[in-house]
Amino acid sequence: MRFRASVLLACLLLWCGRAQAVDGVSAEFGQGHGIWLWRLGAQWDWSDRWAFRVRDWHGGVYWDVNAGVWEQAVSTIYDLGVTPVVRLEHERAHGSPYLELGIGPHMLSSLEVTPYRTFTTHLQFGSFVGAGLRFGYEERYDVGVRLQHISNAGIENPNPGINFLQLRLQYHYP
Repeated sequence: MRFRASVLLACLLLWCGRAQAVDGVSAEFGQGHGIWLWRLGAQWDWSDRWAFRVRDWHGGVYWDVNAGVWEQAVSTIYDLGVTPVVRLEHERAHGSPYLELGIGPHMLSSLEVTPYRTFTTHLQFGSFVGAGLRFGYEERYDVGVRLQHISNAGIENPNPGINFLQLRLQYHYP
């Protein structure tokens, strides 16, 4: 399964014609409920018509497609997610702070997350809030922190859910 997830992510990153060019790539590392999480992702900006401005802040929406692994002592779970993300970024000469939030579906390879936490569906929904700083040459880099909650949104009970605190690194293509 790890091989399949790696192949899928590689295909997503390489699938970029002129209209579908990848706008950024990311890596996330996190922890929650004794589980370590790492993910790799690719981002695509939505059209400029979704952009907005509020004083010195500007915002936009992008797709975040990622593949990851949850590891703990008992098992390993593979995770594929697609999330539309809204980002509000402050315009500054050197370093732009931002806030963002998103919610989207995730498919998990296993229902048994820990010996004490079992999900009832493979389809889960991940919602998060985050903050960070975009910096560097042409502001191509950013580092951020996210708090993410994953649960089945009440599709089926019980719905234990899980929370992760994540460190996120991203590179934006010019």
